[in-house]
Amino acid sequence: MNFVKMLAVSAAAIAGFMPLSAWAQSFTIKDVAGRDVTFDKPVERVILGEGRMLYAVAPIEKEDLFAKIVGWRNDLWTTDKDGFNAYVEKFPRGKDLPFLGNLTDGTLQTETVVKLHPDVMLLPIGNKAAADEVKLEEMLGGIGVKIVYIDFREHILANTEPSLKILGQIFGHEDRAEAVASFWKEQMARVTDKLKAANPPKPNVFMYRAAGLVECCGTFGPDNFGLMVDWAGGHNLGSDFLPGYTGSINAEQVVASNPDVIVVTGSNWSESKNAKDFVNVGPKAAATFDDSRKALNTLMENPAFTGSRAVAGGHVHAIWHQFYTSPYQFVAVQQLAKWFHPNLFADLDPDATFKEFHEKFLPVAYQPGYWVDAKAGQ
Repeated sequence: MNFVKMLAVSAAAIAGFMPLSAWAQSFTIKDVAGRDVTFDKPVERVILGEGRMLYAVAPIEKEDLFAKIVGWRNDLWTTDKDGFNAYVEKFPRGKDLPFLGNLTDGTLQTETVVKLHPDVMLLPIGNKAAADEVKLEEMLGGIGVKIVYIDFREHILANTEPSLKILGQIFGHEDRAEAVASFWKEQMARVTDKLKAANPPKPNVFMYRAAGLVECCGTFGPDNFGLMVDWAGGHNLGSDFLPGYTGSINAEQVVASNPDVIVVTGSNWSESKNAKDFVNVGPKAAATFDDSRKALNTLMENPAFTGSRAVAGGHVHAIWHQFYTSPYQFVAVQQLAKWFHPNLFADLDPDATFKEFHEKFLPVAYQPGYWVDAKAGQ
């Protein structure tokens, strides 16, 4: 008998002695990298390789959000301080969890990962190249830690629903994951179905990515916010220049494109080292709209924008940057659609949509402030 056959026979013999409960508890996930990852028991200890994954975990593990999370990256604190505060006030255990560094810049402390004894480390698909380079899967696999890739950023149409369902499997709430995915599709259809029927002209839109944190002119290509612009009935100008979901174009290209609408992405980046003159939109930001509007108008004094149709016509807005890395894209699409086609979507209320989502799925109360116009009263 050859060696391979001997292994197969041995495995079958061992399986015959395994209790049925072990088989019943085992499950396999296909992650967004196409990898089959098998667990022999329910997951009890999870590391979030990106803190903003909490946006997706929250509607699935809402009763005790940090019950299974043993560590997380600190990017939620640095990119969305108000969101971070809302969740750790509701669940104080989150404040005491160890922060981990970023795999892509070499600051991930692998010894801390080992000490936390996780069952699984969730990573964004954008980290896979870095993980492969340092052989992270091989290293962690040697101590029984699985890596699972999810994605709410790079390919949002292909990966949002599968990523939600992966989280449902990992946290043991597959029914909730299905419910969130269904809500996502229903709310998206409120825009896309109406646009398909009406087929209005598409305004040219420039998305200014992370203004105040990224130099002009950071923007989005044909995915992420670029795709959301398309879904909302606009033409994303960044797609004309960038092949990937994100990147930068020069100011001259913005001037030549002469956008009809400019939308800036903002957040509470007060804990980010390089942040200055950013537009604070996001949870609880409604109280500081005057400051946000002032910052937005200051950004429009850049020569890249001053002579544009958008500025002349008063079609300048800011929206929460973190819609770009969460399963909440349907809210952004609804608000973008109202800006691009105000008459067609006069009866659409994205604030009400997001409030309903909070009430149905999220453990924290809705706090408006996720977008603002350069001109008051728009």
